[in-house]
Amino acid sequence: MFRTGPSLSKFSASLRTRSQRHTSSTSGLYAAFKDSSSPFHTLGPDPSNTLSMRANLTTLAQEPSTGIEALGEAKEALLRKGLDPQSFWEQRIVWGDQDPFQHVNNVRYIRFFESARIKWMLSLGEELGGPSRAAAMIKAQGVSLILKTIEVQFKRPVTFPDTLLIGYRPVPLASDHTDVATFHAAASAYSLSQKAFVAHTKEALVWYDYDTLKKCHPGERALEVLWGRVWKE
Repeated sequence: MFRTGPSLSKFSASLRTRSQRHTSSTSGLYAAFKDSSSPFHTLGPDPSNTLSMRANLTTLAQEPSTGIEALGEAKEALLRKGLDPQSFWEQRIVWGDQDPFQHVNNVRYIRFFESARIKWMLSLGEELGGPSRAAAMIKAQGVSLILKTIEVQFKRPVTFPDTLLIGYRPVPLASDHTDVATFHAAASAYSLSQKAFVAHTKEALVWYDYDTLKKCHPGERALEVLWGRVWKE
């Protein structure tokens, strides 16, 4: 039979004392936060109002702007700009995307646009030869695309929480363009929260043979598919 001996009783009493001490010290710390003469004074929310704090956190964590209606408006905005719907990429902004300047760090956008560009490449590969060609396009197998240059124009700062909708389109060739292996593309990122474009890119892409490690002519069919994505008014 299990018996409660003196040592166990002392241990239980010690736990109760520690618990009371912790509760007391925590209450004291909260009191210090409220005391304007205390070095711990803060103007933050009242920690005793737990329900209010939870409600605020829940509201912050929600993304009402990412609803069906907001997403539909974003898609319409991208379509009006002539961006290829098969490239549309939804990029959810997370807390860690922000930097000490309290907005999404500029470097993050390079990754965001990359994700949309890869989706666009997959759609090109799918149209050219189905799933196997699409997979080859992003696995450095045979003829695919490689990024030559990228220029980002930042229009508005973005903060958490938000979702960006990003799209791509090929830029029609100039009349004096002779390098068939190289073409330009444009991309834009639209904020669902701000209901506005927040960044644009200008990019040079190259048809590249990953087996020979050289730029190349992609073939007439590839060019037909690419230029079939150009927006026609």
